[in-house]
Amino acid sequence: MELPFAESWKIKMIEPIRKSTREEREKWIEDAHYNVFQLRAQQVYIDLLTDSGTGAMSDRQWAAMMIGDESYAGADSYYHLKETVEKITGFKYFIPTHQGRAAENVLFSCLVKEGDVCPGNSHFDTTKGHIESRKAIALDCTVDEAKDTQLEVPFKGNVDIKKLEKALEDYKDRIPFVIVTCTNNTAGGQPVSMQNLREVRELANKYGKKVIIDSARFAENAYFIKMREKGYENKSIKEICLEMFSYADGMTMSAKKDAIVSMGGFIATNEESWYEAAKVKCIAFEGYVTYGGMSGRDMEALSVGLDENTEFENLETRIKQVEYLGKKLDEYGIPYQRPAGGHAIFVDASKVLTHVPKEQFPAQTLTVELYLEAGIRACEIGYILADRDPITRENRFDGLDFVRLAIPRRVYTDNHMNVIAAALKNVFGRRETITKGLEIDWEAEILRHFTVKLRRAK
Repeated sequence: MELPFAESWKIKMIEPIRKSTREEREKWIEDAHYNVFQLRAQQVYIDLLTDSGTGAMSDRQWAAMMIGDESYAGADSYYHLKETVEKITGFKYFIPTHQGRAAENVLFSCLVKEGDVCPGNSHFDTTKGHIESRKAIALDCTVDEAKDTQLEVPFKGNVDIKKLEKALEDYKDRIPFVIVTCTNNTAGGQPVSMQNLREVRELANKYGKKVIIDSARFAENAYFIKMREKGYENKSIKEICLEMFSYADGMTMSAKKDAIVSMGGFIATNEESWYEAAKVKCIAFEGYVTYGGMSGRDMEALSVGLDENTEFENLETRIKQVEYLGKKLDEYGIPYQRPAGGHAIFVDASKVLTHVPKEQFPAQTLTVELYLEAGIRACEIGYILADRDPITRENRFDGLDFVRLAIPRRVYTDNHMNVIAAALKNVFGRRETITKGLEIDWEAEILRHFTVKLRRAK
């Protein structure tokens, strides 16, 4: 008989987690103003808030930390990481930062100015925040298939080439670059095809524009290309990564995802002018250019993580666990963005809490209900995260309203996935009784979802 699938690793260390009572959780979430970001970690049983910095590092990564060079300037650890980045991406210029949003801050400080338009495929929260805080426009050019959560399309994260060309024609010199997020987080962890990257590159060349890849989950994107795109089935993940980055002029990276470290990020490019400008901003915002907000041991762990997680077995284990959770939700009839994403399941809250009006934030309401049910912390990727329109200050209700179940890498077992699915089934079973959502008490001007204070709608 065919052997069942099993993880490509074994467990060496564990961390205890505790369950809580419904009464405890009701008090805790009220004290947190119905914002799960404000919960204490010890108040959470299974934490699916994010897969960023929450993965379990390997024995090789822990060992690498012991040889970290903490020299302020010219540390060996910097050069080890630089060599790894160039081997995987092909980019020769490299600047470390403490995480992905710092990489965006450094690079966008050099490239984005007031009035600019930055087209791309569903910019994620910090990307959009860094663009809009500079009084520029983050223009979404994602394919329309991504809006239909029940449609089975292999590359729902793609840039719509017709939308992009219209943007390039309409805004011309106001466009500093095109940005492609791989995988497309906001659209449900959906991948971008190699063909689409190639077409974006050709179109950018036609209009004389540069291309940046937001690369937090580039390795997972490469896995999907290998599994779903004709002509790549026999290529290694590292070969696919090199081709992906060959269609870009630069990248920003949150290494807390696909490099499986607790903290770290970087900018890489072949544009010398970008590198020279970004070095100045790095020194001002992050630290000297050979550490950029990271310790030497952080850089060593990051280098090993990049190498390990651009291997097929690691990615297969990770993505199959996400698929497993998706199949459990299929059994219970719970709608989510199909097919299952690379790092998370995105539950379609608008199809679950049909009696909660959009003005009362169905996805945030469902996030709270899931926490109350079982102490599971998920994350709203919907109308609250979308922020207000920077011009009209109206809430943006034109996107998708998801509850993201982000699975940390190498942390939870399939038994935990079973608990998550069962808890969602219980909430789904009483969905008709949930008719009231949440209202905003207080919010920040941008990136409000991290600190927003909410109350029960009356």
